[in-house]
Amino acid sequence: QVQLVESGGGLVQAGGSLRLSCAASGSIFSINVMGWYRQAPGKQRELVATITSGGSANYASSVKGRFTISRDNAKNTVLLQMNSLKPEDTAVYYCNAEATLPGRLYATRYWGQGTQVTVSS
Repeated sequence: QVQLVESGGGLVQAGGSLRLSCAASGSIFSINVMGWYRQAPGKQRELVATITSGGSANYASSVKGRFTISRDNAKNTVLLQMNSLKPEDTAVYYCNAEATLPGRLYATRYWGQGTQVTVSS
């Protein structure tokens, strides 16, 4: 199994910055895509940003230019630097990883427990 542990959430004023981190551990052969999703109260979970093992990043249009995703393949970690935060960025942020376990031919998606980000106006 794979465990994802997130950290870095909190309360910040509009215009401020936060950095989220997520570390994957367990019996992992490889991780192709890692990313961040978020879910605001009463809304569906949505993609924030993803990054492949080769470093190719993809962002939601609502965060492009403000958020930066990065990863350390050797440490199985992914970071999300969030700048110029807005009240509408308030949500629970979830780390996600598509990991292949040893001996398996397919990847499985795993989720972290979520970390709260609150942006006050």
